[in-house]
Amino acid sequence: MLQFLLPLVASGAAVAYAAYAVGAWSAVQYLLCAVLAFDIVGGIITNATSSGKRWYHRPGQGVRQHFGFVLVHLAHLAVVAWLFLSADWPWLATTGSFLLVAALAILVSPLYLQRPVAMAMYTGSVVLGLYVLASPPGMEWFLPLFYLKLLVAHLPRETAYRPHRETGSGIDGAGRALSGGRSVRAEDHQTR
Repeated sequence: MLQFLLPLVASGAAVAYAAYAVGAWSAVQYLLCAVLAFDIVGGIITNATSSGKRWYHRPGQGVRQHFGFVLVHLAHLAVVAWLFLSADWPWLATTGSFLLVAALAILVSPLYLQRPVAMAMYTGSVVLGLYVLASPPGMEWFLPLFYLKLLVAHLPRETAYRPHRETGSGIDGAGRALSGGRSVRAEDHQTR
C-alpha cells in the first residue's frame, strides 16, 4: 500500500506543482513528469525496504547487476535533458557521469563503508544539483530524489531485518539484532 499510494500522491503533486510553476508544458511532458515521480518515489520506498534489500542483494546480484540497474536509469536523465531542458546534452553528460562514478564508488567500497560512501556521494549530488547545474523548471525535485533512489536506497548492501514476529529474529531495545532469541551485533550479519 505504502509503495503504491505515496508514489501516486507524488505523481499528482509533481504534476500540480508543474502546472502551477510552469503551466506551459505539453501533455507528454505532464505525463512523463507523473511517470518519473511515481517511479522515483516508488523506487525510494521499495529499495529501502527490507524485502527490497533482500531481493536486490540476493545471491548472484553483484557489482555487474547493480551497475546494470544504474545504467538503465540513464534513460531517466536523458528524458529530462531532452524534454524538460531543451536537449541539454552537457547536463545529461554531467549528471550521468556523476551517477556512474558515484555508483562505482559505492559498489567497490568495502561493505562497512558503503553507507557512508553513499551518503558522501549523495551529498555531492545535492551540491551538483543546487549549485552547478540548471534545474528543470517544474522538476526541481527530480535530481535530489533520483540520486536518493539509486545512491542511498538501492546501492548500499545492508542487512535486511525482518520483524521479530515473522522470524523469531528482529532488533532488541538496544538496537542489536536478535537471532533465535539471542542478541548479536548487526555487524556480525554483514558479510561481503
